[in-house]
Amino acid sequence: MDEIYHLETPFNAQDIEPLRAGDRVTLSGVLYTARDAAHRRLLELVEQGAALPIPVEGQVIYYVGPSPAPPGRVIGAAGPTTSYRMDPYAPKLLEMGLKGMIGKGKRSQEVVEAMVRYKAVYMAAIGGAGALMAQAVKAVRVVAYEDLGPEAIRELKVERLPVVVVNDTQGNDLYIQGQKAYKRASA
Repeated sequence: MDEIYHLETPFNAQDIEPLRAGDRVTLSGVLYTARDAAHRRLLELVEQGAALPIPVEGQVIYYVGPSPAPPGRVIGAAGPTTSYRMDPYAPKLLEMGLKGMIGKGKRSQEVVEAMVRYKAVYMAAIGGAGALMAQAVKAVRVVAYEDLGPEAIRELKVERLPVVVVNDTQGNDLYIQGQKAYKRASA
């Protein structure tokens, strides 16, 4: 667990198969932001058979609604939001080829099973440290749903965004592993 993986987006199966819950990763490349309102709209498009405004295959979605950029910066605070609100939408996006999600908190069993089935990972970003996370963002542009304000879908170009693998392609869960380790250490 001391190794840090440095990955570029978009992912393929070979990029993420070696990752295990607890691994530290830095991400570089393009990520897309989306929260629950944007996810709802994406799934409505899928149900209508319409094209999505972002590529999904191999991509990573960061669950974030960044604050406005202060002078001289490309983005304001960009800390993760709670992921379970995206759980109703995630399995379909995983089926369509989404390979990574970034947020905070546990995922439903249905999402974990979909990650195993479709070979994807869920990663946690540092909650409460949005200004620190924003330092890895080098460029931003709104690509869809501008009317949603901070929850619009944005394309982020990132360099070495720090995350930790929570759920891997094998179904391992860092939160469960952490609780078990704590109980063993406390006994």
